[in-house]
Amino acid sequence: MEGLEHSLYIVSLVNRLVGPSIASLMARFGRQINPETAIPDYILMSFLVMFILVISLGLASRRLEIIPKGRQNILEAIVEFFESLLVDIIGPEGKKYLPLVGTIGLFILTSNLLGLIPGLMSPTSKLNVTAACALTVFIYYHWQGMKTQGILKYLKHFTGPIPLLAPLLLPIEIISHFSRPISLSIRLFGNIFAEELLIVVIASIIPFVLPLPFMAISIFTAAIQAFVFVLLTCIYLAGAVTHEEEVHGKE
Repeated sequence: MEGLEHSLYIVSLVNRLVGPSIASLMARFGRQINPETAIPDYILMSFLVMFILVISLGLASRRLEIIPKGRQNILEAIVEFFESLLVDIIGPEGKKYLPLVGTIGLFILTSNLLGLIPGLMSPTSKLNVTAACALTVFIYYHWQGMKTQGILKYLKHFTGPIPLLAPLLLPIEIISHFSRPISLSIRLFGNIFAEELLIVVIASIIPFVLPLPFMAISIFTAAIQAFVFVLLTCIYLAGAVTHEEEVHGKE
């Protein structure tokens, strides 16, 4: 497996330019690092994804008109997709979660697709990146749940509606919630890593032609994995912010 790992030219170039400065700075804090690997590939690729999104969305949002056309049509379609998903799962109040859900959805989709460009890689093929995304969702939906219901009311739903069963339900709920970021991160990492590995292996056998059908399938896989991540994020948010309303409705 390690033999299939390869250094990206752009990562090596950036490390040659700024690696010594970073290594010197870290040495002042008592940490020795190799200048040639000062900036890991997944960090540089993550910053590249952020740069692409900032530039493309910034250009698309310029000179907005009442009657959309061109780039504005695409931008509004993206916003409407995320809004409709949030409204369908959470309700009208779900629109206020659009910044987090939309950002993480576009970041993951762009990251998944980035690996299809020769000379680049998908940041989401590294567990560090997918774990960071999953932990962001984990912290965010708990925070929104406590913000919406209050800390005590939110924590109360971990014990269930029957006090007698609280000692049994509490550890189950805790394990269930902590398994969510693990499931989110490993699912996304596993699919994208396997996809990239398959393309690399096939390209090493017959380059240029044979990998093309698999790369086409990878576009579909990238979109599906991003959608699954966003869908689960919306479901977790719904469970956190509407739990009390659902309980009262059933009563």
